[in-house]
Amino acid sequence: MIEQTPNYKREALILAGGLGTRLKSAVPDKPKCLAPVAGQPFLDFVVDHAINNGVEHIVFCLGYMASLIESHVQERYSGHVAITIVLEEGALGTGGAIKNGATYIKGDRFIALNGDSLFAIAYDDLEMSDVDQNLIANIGLKPMVNFERYGTVILDDKGIIQSFLEKQAMESGLINGGTYLINKEKFLNLELPEKFSMEKDVLEVYSSQNQIGGVISDAYFIDIGIPEDFERASLDLANHTLIFQK
Repeated sequence: MIEQTPNYKREALILAGGLGTRLKSAVPDKPKCLAPVAGQPFLDFVVDHAINNGVEHIVFCLGYMASLIESHVQERYSGHVAITIVLEEGALGTGGAIKNGATYIKGDRFIALNGDSLFAIAYDDLEMSDVDQNLIANIGLKPMVNFERYGTVILDDKGIIQSFLEKQAMESGLINGGTYLINKEKFLNLELPEKFSMEKDVLEVYSSQNQIGGVISDAYFIDIGIPEDFERASLDLANHTLIFQK
């Protein structure tokens, strides 16, 4: 009997293997993505948003404290979404982790996310803007004011990213929201090593060849990588029903 490949409406890959060094003072005994925010693990907000946007299969790329994360997602989400767990034997970098996990994606495209940041962009917006563009990836971009923690993205009037500027004090600009729509075949066909950075080795390199798109959304964004934003997330997400309204 031939086993049929599931036909998922939408798939996502979540990177949740980081050490979370800068957050150790606030959350010493858990992986960063399971840090308690507004009464529940932060990862739940990321997964719930994905499911609410039609994701039916999630690949979790795990490393540090993987067993805790796997136990949580299996207990909370089994029966709600198809789950694939991918364990990293060593650090692969953001790009290497996505490349490793992408082999478990069944369809042609997938959403890639970080387990320690949340961008409440509508996934339909990412896909609709990519209909006529044969790009490696489409990135969700968040408008920000008075920031210096993030690099700045330069986007042309056709929705193609021209460049990524280094972190510096900015009065306003677009930042990479950490939500990517990736063309699986194009991405996996790139000649890249086992360990590499998605940001440096793919996005920055191939934006110079007009192969990376961008979609602007002013949806809610938070990255809990530092204690100050971790504390802000608890306040913001206590009333998360307002945050996720479309």
